[in-house]
Amino acid sequence: MRYEWLLGLLLIAQPKELPFQLSDNPNGEKTAQIKRESVATHLLDIPLVDTQKLNRLAEQIDKSIYRKPINATISDSGGIVKESAGARLNRRAFLNEFYGQFYAEGPMNVALPLQTLYPKVDSELLASIRVRPIGYYVTYFNSRNSHRVTNLKLATQAINNYVVQPNETFSFNRVVGVRTPSRGYMSAKVIVRGEFSEGIGGGICQISSTLFNAADRAGLTILERYSHSRSVPYVPHGRDATVNWGGPDFSFRNDYNQPVLIRAHVLSGSVHISISSSEGVNFKARHVPGATEAIPEEIETNSNVKNTLP
Repeated sequence: MRYEWLLGLLLIAQPKELPFQLSDNPNGEKTAQIKRESVATHLLDIPLVDTQKLNRLAEQIDKSIYRKPINATISDSGGIVKESAGARLNRRAFLNEFYGQFYAEGPMNVALPLQTLYPKVDSELLASIRVRPIGYYVTYFNSRNSHRVTNLKLATQAINNYVVQPNETFSFNRVVGVRTPSRGYMSAKVIVRGEFSEGIGGGICQISSTLFNAADRAGLTILERYSHSRSVPYVPHGRDATVNWGGPDFSFRNDYNQPVLIRAHVLSGSVHISISSSEGVNFKARHVPGATEAIPEEIETNSNVKNTLP
C-alpha cells in the first residue's frame, strides 16, 4: 500500500502520446517514422517489442489518420451529393510492416496500410429510395421565436437524409444526440399553451412529434412513444411524442422489405417531414389526422425550467 503513491506518480509521468511522425511517400501513401526506443523494452541488453506500447502506438496512429465515411445525401435543391469513402489503419497489416522493420537496421519508416470504410448510404441506394412517398406530416410554429427556431433546425438537420434499413430501429435520442450549448442548442424560454420547454434544446419535441406522425402514416412499427403530461398545440391531442436526453425517447422499426428515407426541413413557420422508399416497398399506410395550421400562442416566462420536460 505504501508504494501506491509512487506507482501513481509513475503512471502520471508516462507520455500521453507515443512519438511518431506522419508523412507521405513518393506514391502518396502514408508512412510513420517511429523511434524504436519508444516501443522497445530490454532484456539482457536485447531489444524486444513492448506489446502494450505498440498497441498504444497503433491506436494513436489510427486516430491520426482516421477518415470518417460520408453518406450520400440529397441537397436542398434536390440533387444527390455523392458519398465519400473513409479509411482507418489496417492493424494486422501494420503490425506485419512494423515487425519487418523493428529488427532491421536503419531508421523505421513504416508504411501505413489502410482499411477502406464504405458509407452506409451510396448514391445508387439513395436514388432508389426517394421515389415513392409513404408518409408525410407538417406542423406549424411561431417563427418569431428565434431560439426555438434554432433548436428546430438543428434537430431536423440531424434526422434529414437518415436512412433506416430493413429490420433496423431508429432512435430519436441516439440520432439527434445530446442537446447542449456547445452543439448550438439554445434555451427556449417559453410555455406554449401548456407545453413547458426543456430549457436547453427546448422545442425539439415538435420535431419528434412531427416525425412520429409521419412514421405512423407510413405504417412503420412504433416501438417507444410517450405523450406530454399536457396537450401541445402543434399536433392533435394524443398525437405527440415527448423526448428528453437521458429520459423519454421516440423510436420505430422498419419492418418493410426496403430501406426508408427520412427528409426533414424547417421552413418559415412550419416543419415538414416526409418518408419515402423504393417502388418495391410493400407498405400499409395508416390514417393519421393532420395538424392545425394555426400558429401557437406563446407566453413568456422568467422561471427556470428544468431539463426534464418537452
